[in-house]
Amino acid sequence: MSPSEKTVPVVSERDGAVAVLRLDRPDKKNALTAAMYAAIADAWRAAEADPEVAVHLWLGLPGAFSTGNDIEDFVAMTRTGALGGEILDFLRTLASLEKPLVIGVDGLAIGVGTTALLHADLVIASERSLFRTPFTDLGLVPEAASSLLGPRRLGHAVAFELLCAGVPFDAARAAAVGLVNRVVDAEALETTAWETARALAAKPRAALVAGRRLLREVPGCGRAEILARIEAEAAEFAARLASPEAAAAFAAFAARKK
Repeated sequence: MSPSEKTVPVVSERDGAVAVLRLDRPDKKNALTAAMYAAIADAWRAAEADPEVAVHLWLGLPGAFSTGNDIEDFVAMTRTGALGGEILDFLRTLASLEKPLVIGVDGLAIGVGTTALLHADLVIASERSLFRTPFTDLGLVPEAASSLLGPRRLGHAVAFELLCAGVPFDAARAAAVGLVNRVVDAEALETTAWETARALAAKPRAALVAGRRLLREVPGCGRAEILARIEAEAAEFAARLASPEAAAAFAAFAARKK
C-alpha cells in the first residue's frame, strides 16, 4: 500500500489480471473528495499501463457504493465557480479507459455514483441498491457525459426521469431500463462482481479490448464526443454553480447539516 492510500480512503490493488479499486470511507458513505478523485484517476492510469492487468473492477462498501460528491469538500473545490480539476481529471480518465470496467454496486449510488455506471461495461447491483441524481435539486446539471450516454443507453424519457427529474430508481427498475446488467442478493454482490471480472480477464485480451472499442465507437457517441460532452457539461455546471438557484440550494443543505 502506498503512502497516499494510507490517508486517502481509496484502496487499489491487483489480483491476478484484475485491478480492483475500492472506495473505503464508511463514515461518509463513500462521499468523494478531491483527494479521492485524484487517487482513483491515478490508480486507473497505473492499471491501464500495467500489461498484467486485463480488467478493472470498482467496488464500494456494504450499503454504499458512493453517495457522490462530499458537499463540503465540493463547495471548497468550487469557490471560484469552476468544476474542480480533480473531478474533471477523474471524468476524463474514466471516459478514456481502454480495458473493460466492471462495477459492483451495493446500496446507495448517488450523483456520480450513478452517472459513472454509464461508462461501465458490466454493472452488478445488489437488490437493495438505490440510484439517484440530485443535480436539478441542487440547481446544477448532469455530469460525466451522462447527458449524452444516458439518452443513448436508456432513451430520452427514462434518462430525463433519472437525470433531470431526480426520480430514484431501485435495483429492479435499474435492471429493467438497462442501467445495470444483473441484480443479486447483497450477500452475493462481491462474489458475483469478482467472478464476472475474472471471467472477462480470462478471455483473449487483445480481442476483448478491440471488441470493447468497436462497441463504444458509435457514431456521435464515441470517445471524442464523450470527452467533448464532459467539457460542455463542465462549462454549464460552472455557470449553474454561480446561479442564485445553486446558492440557495447549497445554503439550504448547509442549514440542514447544522
